Amino acid sequence: MSADGDFGWRGIVIPAYGPTFLSAGAAGAVLPIAALRADELGASLGMAAFVVALTGVGQLVGVLPAGALVARIGERATLLRAGALDVVALAVAGWAPTLWLMGVALFVSGLATSAFFLARQGYMIDVLPQRLLARGMSLLGGSMRAGLLLGPVIGSLAIAPFGLQGAYGVAVLLAAGSALTVLTAPDLTGEHERARAAEPHTGVWRVIRQHARLLLTQGIAVLMISAMRTARLAILPLWALHIGLDGVDSSQIFAISGVAELVLVYPGGWMMDRLGRMWVVGALLTVMAASFLVLPFADSKGELLAVALCMALGNGLGSGIVMTLGADAAPQVDRAQFLGAWRLMGEAGHSVGSLGLSAVTVVASLPVAAVAAVALGALGIAGLVWSGVWLPRVDRERVAA
Repeated sequence: MSADGDFGWRGIVIPAYGPTFLSAGAAGAVLPIAALRADELGASLGMAAFVVALTGVGQLVGVLPAGALVARIGERATLLRAGALDVVALAVAGWAPTLWLMGVALFVSGLATSAFFLARQGYMIDVLPQRLLARGMSLLGGSMRAGLLLGPVIGSLAIAPFGLQGAYGVAVLLAAGSALTVLTAPDLTGEHERARAAEPHTGVWRVIRQHARLLLTQGIAVLMISAMRTARLAILPLWALHIGLDGVDSSQIFAISGVAELVLVYPGGWMMDRLGRMWVVGALLTVMAASFLVLPFADSKGELLAVALCMALGNGLGSGIVMTLGADAAPQVDRAQFLGAWRLMGEAGHSVGSLGLSAVTVVASLPVAAVAAVALGALGIAGLVWSGVWLPRVDRERVAA
């Protein structure tokens, strides 16, 4: 990691956060209109949902190979290759003449995204001093959120004159800008990467076996946090539909809560650095669980907005927590392979959140969103208990070091 004495935030703003912001903006530009593009190509509603989900499938499938790739060629080279691949994949997805080709392109984009963000996490571990690690990771998470907010805004402006391809064109330009920023920014981690290149590399599966206990204890906490975050994005529009709100109301709630989520990004990182990781994990899970449990009582737009704001503030407070815990746990040797396994736990949590919510809606006889909200509230309480058992030792070990 960087030495404390010569560290300055200004020196890493563009090389560290610029590519992340632009890459997330590219994803955000495509996210709202991918299903519409699939519909243009003749997909049914169910098929359109499947095609859009292929991006997430690519992210899940790509995490372990991404860890192996970073270990072999380094963070910067991976960022450049992943960025270039994402540019091509987004262009193909936007102008694909057939549905299957669009699906393949979105899957490849997911693979590229997975490699990009894993390499970016390793990069941040190298450039940040230990005392500022959580703040730096929180700002990284905040730059992702800001990009995901800005991307749809810019993309929507291009749709009127150019159609849906206009949003894809914006995504291609943002992804190309991300790769170009990596290429032209100062190489701050070259010395670290050359040192790791001289070390022997262990296979990903062997690294997973070596750290299995850690992944099945602290990693389960990460899985629960990720599951609640993903389910939040699905259940809010479901509840808006349940209480009779239209698409405009639902979009406004999402936009306002998305902006609010950025407010506590840096304070959350400060809390993690100064007070300990468990303080933020506890606050995040408590606020999220309570918000899910009171969601069934929200009967109006204003009440739903209040619940959504609570969820957003809790989630924003924990911006970067998964990456910070991964950085804390990562070994010096075989770090990239371990981070791939760690990110796999987070991606598995995203899948559990979306699939679990779908399962509840299928089997529930009561209003499905209410049942799902209670189930997610219970998951948050369980996650709080589980985290309270395994995560405090992270803070003790960090202080002892």
